Amino acid sequence: MLGNSKWPTCPFCRQPLSKDDEESNTNIMRRIEANDPHAMGHMGKRHWDEGDYDTAFEYLSKAAEFGDAHAHFLLGHMYSWGQCVEKDKKKRLLHLEEAAIAGHPYARQSLAYDEQENERMDRAMKHLIIAANLGYNKAIQMLKECYKSGLVSKEDFAASLRAHQAAVDATKSSLREEAAIFFAEFG
Repeated sequence: MLGNSKWPTCPFCRQPLSKDDEESNTNIMRRIEANDPHAMGHMGKRHWDEGDYDTAFEYLSKAAEFGDAHAHFLLGHMYSWGQCVEKDKKKRLLHLEEAAIAGHPYARQSLAYDEQENERMDRAMKHLIIAANLGYNKAIQMLKECYKSGLVSKEDFAASLRAHQAAVDATKSSLREEAAIFFAEFG
């Protein structure tokens, strides 16, 4: 949160966010020791980005045990691509479903692709509608194409457009705008 300060604060402890990587890593490790699934997922994603898939898998698995949706999503892709694990379609699907149930729109999109490949268009459209209702822009664009192709009814598409806009509007706030300006300025 920015509030009256020029430097954002941690949403957990309300202390100013660290300005260097070493202090940031120390704070994240403290949160991991306290079993914070978001911190575990963050660390897992960091290792994923660095190509250290073994360590990423450890952190993401622990975060997923605690219910972190993004960790489930990333684990699904690790099982899909065989990154430090054997390719496993069942485990991939399990993790994508867990992420989707927890409200992860990218997981919904991945499940929609799976359903499309299996020619279950009604189920694919349901996944896209849910993702669009969560405010996911790519899903609404995909639904638009499906509407043009006749795969989605006018009523369903209109309802999705309204829900999508409501979700996008719900995320707007003055603090988010301040944060965007801050991070544009300070990186």
